[in-house]
Amino acid sequence: MTTYLDYFELTQEAFSNAPVSRFYYNSAQHSQALTRLMHAVSYMKGLSILVGDIGAGKTTLARRMLDSLPESEYEAALLVIIHSGITANWLLRRIALQLGVENPAQEKLALLSQLYQRLLQIYESGKKAVVLIDEAQMLETRELMEEFRGLLNLEVPERKLISFVFFGLPEIEKNLKLDPPLAQRVALRYKLEPFTAESTEAYIKHRLRLAGCPRMPFTPEALATVHQRSGGTPRVINSICDNALFEAFLLREQTIGQTLILRVADNLGLQGGSASATTPQLPTPASRPVSSSKVDLAEIDRYLEGLGKL
Repeated sequence: MTTYLDYFELTQEAFSNAPVSRFYYNSAQHSQALTRLMHAVSYMKGLSILVGDIGAGKTTLARRMLDSLPESEYEAALLVIIHSGITANWLLRRIALQLGVENPAQEKLALLSQLYQRLLQIYESGKKAVVLIDEAQMLETRELMEEFRGLLNLEVPERKLISFVFFGLPEIEKNLKLDPPLAQRVALRYKLEPFTAESTEAYIKHRLRLAGCPRMPFTPEALATVHQRSGGTPRVINSICDNALFEAFLLREQTIGQTLILRVADNLGLQGGSASATTPQLPTPASRPVSSSKVDLAEIDRYLEGLGKL
C-alpha cells in the first residue's frame, strides 16, 4: 500500500517530533547556545541554564550536547525529570548511578561519600563530570535545590568536581529562587527564542533534504504561513508540516500551498502568534508515570532505564 512517504519519495519521516539526532538543525541560536554551554562545562563553571518555551528544542539540544562531549574528556550523563514528586534521596541516587557509582547507599551521608569518592576518581583520571538535567522545571522544591547547591560545593583546590546544565521551561528561574545561594551560583543563562521566518524556511528544507525528498513540495506562501501559525516553534512546525504532507497525499496533490496549511493549522487549533499559548495539550504517553498523591519512584526508575535504551 502506498504511503505518504512513498508519495513524496521520503526515506523516513521528515517531521517526526521524536528527538532524532540525525535531524538536528544547527540554527544560529542553537549553535550559540551549544557553544556557550560547552564552554561552561569545559571550564567546570558549575551550574548553567538553558530555558525555552514548550517545543523550542531544549531536549534535542540536550541530546546534541551529550553527543558532543568526548568520552575521552568527560564522564557525562543525561537525566530526564519526569515527575515533580521525586525526592532528594532519589535524585542523588540517580546521579550517582549515572556517574558510575555501584550499589548506591540508601543512607544519605553514605551516599554522598560514595558520590564524592567517585567524583574524585573521575577527576584523577583526567576527566570532567557533567550531568545534564532535562525538564528541570520539574525540580520544584527547596530541598532539591539545596541538594544541587551541596553537590556544587564538592570541589578540589583547582576546580569544582561536577557541573550541571539545566534544560527546561522558564519556570526554572522561579525554582532557583527557592534557594538564593544556588541562584547566585548560576554561571551561564541562555534562552532559546522562536525561529524567525527565514530560520523556519531553512529548518523545513533541512529536514526534507535529510529525509531524501527530491524536491520542495511547499510553496513560498505555504512556508510563510507555517511560520505565522507555528509562532516559529520547532515542535509545532513539525506537526503542521507532517499533517500537511499527509493531507496532500490523501488529496493526491504534489504541491502544498497556503490554503492547505491554513486548513491543517485550523484543525490543530493553531491561530498564530505565541505557539506556546496555542499548542494543544499533548496526551501523556501510557508508559509515562502521571502525577498522583503517591509517587512510585521505582516506576520512574524503570521508565528512565527504558529511555536509556532508545
